[in-house]
Amino acid sequence: MEQLNIIKFDAKYENSVIELWKHCNLLVKQNNPKVDIKEKMNFQPDLFFLGFLKNKLVSSIMIGYDGHRGWINYLAVHPNFQRNGIGTIMMDFATKKLLELGCQKINVQVRNSNRFAVNFYQKIGFTDDQVIGMGKRIQKR
Repeated sequence: MEQLNIIKFDAKYENSVIELWKHCNLLVKQNNPKVDIKEKMNFQPDLFFLGFLKNKLVSSIMIGYDGHRGWINYLAVHPNFQRNGIGTIMMDFATKKLLELGCQKINVQVRNSNRFAVNFYQKIGFTDDQVIGMGKRIQKR
């Protein structure tokens, strides 16, 4: 496989990123991807990255850091390119960025139904923290 080129998100790729997320089944009705991208661009925009092979968008990752823990969101690898190490490359990249910020622990939330993602994260060293992830919507999206 050729070298993955990772760049910071650029608004010109917004529609392509949303299509990637659709192909990866990352979108759910309660999340508006345009709003999610806009909010990321308003907070830590330097932590949103895209991966390209040649000139084709094949992956994305949103990284967050709150001063205590790092978070991974919207890790996507186009289904045609999965199981080729791209997810691991993106996570290694994210880990490096978080280490540079002083982060000591990375969290990720995965839907229970997404066994493929759970298996991927376990393969790269993540474990079940034996906690319940809880959320509450506080504004209409």
